[in-house]
Amino acid sequence: MPKIKLPVFLPPAILLVVSMLYSLYDPADFLVQVKAANDWILYHFGWLFSGGTLVFLLLCVWIYFSPLAKVRIGGKNAQPILTRWQWFSITLCTTIAIGILFWATAEPLYHLHTPPGGIGVKANSPESARFAMSTMFLHWTFTPYSIYTVAGLMFAIAYYNLKQPFSLGSMLFPLIGERKPGAWSHAIDAICLYSLVAGMAASLGAGILTVAGGMERFFGLKDSPMLLLLIALVIVASFIISAITGLFNGIRILSNINTYAFFVLALFVLVFGPTRYLFQYGIEGMGDYASTFFPRSLSLQVDKSWADSWTVFYWANWLAWTPVTALFLGRVAIGYTVRDFIHYNLILPSLFSVVWMVIFSGSAIHMDFVAHTANLYGTLQSQGPESVIYGVLDQLPLAELTGLSFLATAFLSYVAGADANTSAMSSLSSSGISPESPEAPVWIKIVWGSLVGLIAWVMVANAGIEGIKMASTLGGFPALFLVLAVALGLVKILLKPGRYVLE
Repeated sequence: MPKIKLPVFLPPAILLVVSMLYSLYDPADFLVQVKAANDWILYHFGWLFSGGTLVFLLLCVWIYFSPLAKVRIGGKNAQPILTRWQWFSITLCTTIAIGILFWATAEPLYHLHTPPGGIGVKANSPESARFAMSTMFLHWTFTPYSIYTVAGLMFAIAYYNLKQPFSLGSMLFPLIGERKPGAWSHAIDAICLYSLVAGMAASLGAGILTVAGGMERFFGLKDSPMLLLLIALVIVASFIISAITGLFNGIRILSNINTYAFFVLALFVLVFGPTRYLFQYGIEGMGDYASTFFPRSLSLQVDKSWADSWTVFYWANWLAWTPVTALFLGRVAIGYTVRDFIHYNLILPSLFSVVWMVIFSGSAIHMDFVAHTANLYGTLQSQGPESVIYGVLDQLPLAELTGLSFLATAFLSYVAGADANTSAMSSLSSSGISPESPEAPVWIKIVWGSLVGLIAWVMVANAGIEGIKMASTLGGFPALFLVLAVALGLVKILLKPGRYVLE
């Protein structure tokens, strides 16, 4: 029977509460301190974030064509617990699907109107439009998914094939060998829990703002701390209930509905949007992405300040989420081969994200820059990134219906993503988790879910969400070294597979 692991649970819980209280007591100083730490990391280690994430993607390619790709997670006789469609939908909805809803139409406008120096691209030009599309492919497709894939695959192999405990420290088994979990593994788990909760709170805060914007737009409800609290309560209650029901009820059903909603929305915008131009933008953007992939991945072509504030920031943010998310992704992969794991955690979600960016980012660029049917950049500056998508949908038929559909999809996305990570956090802070007893106690799920919701609401209601976002980015710093060590362990398995009983 799983029980709470206090050395893992208490430190991040206490630190999060203290951080939240300090940000309320002196928000200005809190932001100054966090920004100083954030700037120091980016200045000294930006190169390592860029180089490390490129290594993760190249490692996935190596694994895909290696003998390791044929190994079945859980052993030769292991049976899957998910169908292939369920696996795809869960992976899609629990990783970066939340982000593509929020940023797909807003981010390209920044790059279109304010491209970086050093690349010879003028603002508001065909070249900056092409740069904006290729940047969306860089930030939201293969590279971020490769980060999740490396960590998730190593955990799946360690947990199911090498029979290691349900702990982030288990991913280091190839490097440290058979060692009983102790203070070192508890410290890794606690640090990564803090990083993920801060990141989830920032994401949930953005979700609260998105839903609040929709509520004001469609129902005339003015933004207020009470409205934000009610939205937070509904979202948190939804994902806690879903997490309590377990994998085969809440997460599976939510992800299935959400994925269908993604496809319907994308198809609608493709058919009724500037279809011919979307294909043109997609082809040109993909060509630029491919031809500049390596220098752009290493931030060699753009000025450092731009790279730090965009590309490296994203790598740090994905890394903050990666360790704990990897536990969930690895847990649901039993019964499939390593090559299947790469298909469903890297290739298919990345291709979906490519299509999504072509449709939504391309539509935003066309409406704002080519057709001039909407001043989306003005909307971005005056109302924030959460309002841009509604400006895009306003230019299409059935704007009210599609806007409400998007609002519902956004709600489901935040619930599905938080559901999966709440389950992973709860399992990580519990002892006795095993393939035979995979669910953490209900009360631990309630505590983590409530803490995430409380922090998100306090930050949003008091305009402190930027601070907690930077705090979550700081979590990417220790996570970078953990995932680099995980990658090194995978290389060791690739070079000397005979040392490990994988089947």
